[in-house]
Amino acid sequence: MKEKNILVVEDDLHMRIFISTVLETSGYNAIATKDGKAGIQKVKEDPPDLIILDVMMPEEGGVSMYRQLKTDNKLKNIPVVMLSGVESETFSHSLKMMSIGLEDPLPDPEAYVEKPPKAEELLNIVQKLLADKPLPG
Repeated sequence: MKEKNILVVEDDLHMRIFISTVLETSGYNAIATKDGKAGIQKVKEDPPDLIILDVMMPEEGGVSMYRQLKTDNKLKNIPVVMLSGVESETFSHSLKMMSIGLEDPLPDPEAYVEKPPKAEELLNIVQKLLADKPLPG
């Protein structure tokens, strides 16, 4: 079985290391970037199987990257786990605001995890999303 690639986009170094370590010790290949600009570049170079994306980051944040992903036909089907200190209702509201003027409203992320994430909870979500994902071809 091919190792699944998971892109971790998180500005906090300790959180980035924690998430990457949890994923790698569970048999996944974690690729980490510190902001949305680097994250979207990585996705376009080599689309991952799943993205764990921090909502609030300096420079280009997770909300902006999420919008870019979900409005790009080649990238919109990559499952995204949003990670944030912000409550999910607040994020949902910001998604609705970002959808104004778009032909298709932005979908909710496949999962939303509040910080700090529990390793088991995050792994369960990742495993479920990757199990649900159809194989290419």
